[in-house]
Amino acid sequence: MNSPINQDTINKAVWGACDTFRGVVDPSIYKDYVLTILFLKYLSDVWLDHKEQYETEYGDEKELIAEMMKNERFVLPDSANFYALYERRSEPGNGERFDKALHAIEEANLAKLRGVFQDISFNSNKLGEEKQKNDILSHLLEDFSKDALNLRPSRIGKLDVIGNAYEFLIKNFAATSGKKAGEFYTPPEVSELISRLVEPVEGDEICDPACGSGSLLMKCGNQIKKCFDGSKRYALFGQEAIGSTWALAKMNMFLHGEDNHRIEWGDTIRNPKLLEGEGRLKHFDVIVANPPFSLDKWGHESAEYDPYGRFRRGVPPRTKGDYAFILHMIETMKPGSGRMGVVVPHGVLFRGAAEGRIRQKLIEENLLDAVIGLPEKLFYGTGIPAAILVFRKNKTDERVLFIDASREYKDGKNQNFLTEEHLSKIIETCKAREPIDKYAYLASLNEIKENDFNLNIPRYVDTFEEEEEIDLMAVLREREQLKGKLAELEVEMAEYLKELGYEE
Repeated sequence: MNSPINQDTINKAVWGACDTFRGVVDPSIYKDYVLTILFLKYLSDVWLDHKEQYETEYGDEKELIAEMMKNERFVLPDSANFYALYERRSEPGNGERFDKALHAIEEANLAKLRGVFQDISFNSNKLGEEKQKNDILSHLLEDFSKDALNLRPSRIGKLDVIGNAYEFLIKNFAATSGKKAGEFYTPPEVSELISRLVEPVEGDEICDPACGSGSLLMKCGNQIKKCFDGSKRYALFGQEAIGSTWALAKMNMFLHGEDNHRIEWGDTIRNPKLLEGEGRLKHFDVIVANPPFSLDKWGHESAEYDPYGRFRRGVPPRTKGDYAFILHMIETMKPGSGRMGVVVPHGVLFRGAAEGRIRQKLIEENLLDAVIGLPEKLFYGTGIPAAILVFRKNKTDERVLFIDASREYKDGKNQNFLTEEHLSKIIETCKAREPIDKYAYLASLNEIKENDFNLNIPRYVDTFEEEEEIDLMAVLREREQLKGKLAELEVEMAEYLKELGYEE
């Protein structure tokens, strides 16, 4: 059945499929299984859809059809098809069959999917003992076989419908899984804001050294497509330390049709993987990131002897890795076109000692372009407000723009949100680089020096609201009037009580 379908229907069906796990397996575990089976189902539906189109066109010419299928974006072995697993769902061994299918898909598509499934096993005891595991996977296969999750392109149309469903799932897992969510997802409006601040253009190489599930990178790609008539002339690069999150990023890129990407798995600070000739760090036009806040054990022990010279401005504190990520990003900016946007906790703006010395050098080198304070409760798993720092290699002045956007947001039940109106105001203020009363201030290098290179936003943007002067004489007159009224009411009340027989 090929009935029409919209994004919400797919989103609800996929989220509903998670009920199979709820109360049995922890969300931090089952998110990877749900996202992986969604990926498998999409591959299977695309493969079958295209195969049937060729069969309609070429009839019984099986060899020709087989050759045509070899030119698809991916290869799907028959044994690895979702429907082959579905047919055998009532038999023992679902977990083992899933693992074999994923291995076969990876082997058939090594250039695009190498290592993507190595961190997940459907045959794992995480899903319970054999019978429970088999039952869970059987129910999951049934959930994804429903008509609402028929993901064939001939039915759902644009590729991004499934990519969006994938993003929807990641967002909902982030919203419900508490503190760990920040490891793999940045709220969409924050990603949107950063992508617009760095103004990506055609031909740019764009990098996120702490890329999570890749949403921020793809927002930058979307900016180029939006501003340059659908152009895909750009390349995305990323690195992610957590294996399962790296796999999410790879699948996410694939589902969104972002084939021109290179996402590496590894610790960016201890072992940067995005290198070029003779082991040098690769440079990028645009660098964006929402790194883990104040990461403990970030690699301090080896930073002093960093072979890439990233910490020549100073070594960040042992227990706070914020400036480790900032310095890595600074070092990978292209000399002419480099610009970057990074999310940081407010401590980065004013903490002293090693961080103060690093901050001073970055300001004196005229790399810092803007400091933007965001509202609290925007990020999953933390209520603390954050800031965005914008750096540029090609600055045209020696000033730093400070924006206090912390008071302008839309209230949510658990999270606050930025609307398009809020985003536009920030972007327009950055472009104009003009002061706005109680919102923005353009500070000179001398002013920042006078503040000992402290970037705490209230030092520059005065949001103090003067209280109205109180007319004491008027207050006294009103008090006398109220006393008179009170006396009248007491007399009236005494009369009522008397009538009711409550005389003293």
